[in-house]
Amino acid sequence: MGRLKCTIIYDGSGFFGFQFQPTKRTVQGELEKALKQIHKGESIRLQASGRTDAGVHAKGQVIHFDSPLDIPELGWKRAMNTILPDDVYIDRVERVTDAFHARYSAVEKEYHYFVWNAEEPDVFKRNYAYYFSYNLDMEKMQKACRYLEGTHDFTTFSSAKATTKGTKIRTIYQATCNRKGAEIEFIFRGSGFLYNMVRIMVSVLLDIGQGRRNPTDIETLLDGKNRQLAGKTIAPQGLYLWQVKYDK
Repeated sequence: MGRLKCTIIYDGSGFFGFQFQPTKRTVQGELEKALKQIHKGESIRLQASGRTDAGVHAKGQVIHFDSPLDIPELGWKRAMNTILPDDVYIDRVERVTDAFHARYSAVEKEYHYFVWNAEEPDVFKRNYAYYFSYNLDMEKMQKACRYLEGTHDFTTFSSAKATTKGTKIRTIYQATCNRKGAEIEFIFRGSGFLYNMVRIMVSVLLDIGQGRRNPTDIETLLDGKNRQLAGKTIAPQGLYLWQVKYDK
């Protein structure tokens, strides 16, 4: 029995999220279906670095699973990609020790969020960026990002429906936003993220960009520790789980 770590890319548009649901199409469901086929009908459960919601994409989701099969890494990659649908792709397969856990061994996660900020929508980006037509002050949003960096209690930026017990304290190493033409890219790197945290942070940053809030309001929101102080949770389609880092 050996443990395998896989890095996975997927287009979340056609999925009801990552986590297995018996009656719905999910990323985990497709991966476990492929593993079952490779294992001649034997069910193999996998563990992921985290769950992504319906419509959220991944460039670097990580899973692990245990298998009795002695297949080389490249063989695993080829076998799984042959079976998997077009919107999921195994980018890398590595053999790891039993001490490795896709979720608990992770030391850093990076998310990107894309906003299409133009007068007119782009129909080809509708599943991959959030359309927002209002004028935005990039300087104010960049200033606000700096207040998100560091170690804080992010209760205000976590979904009230979150099931995570325990501390809401997280460390954000990088929070930035930059414009390239009509597209704005937000990047967040941190020790970990709470449920809907990135989508709520982007929502607040867009409020600041519109002049509806000030950059310093971030401090007030963090101190308030109350989800109702922040606005809506922004749409999922602009969000990408970009990469997950582990100790060497």
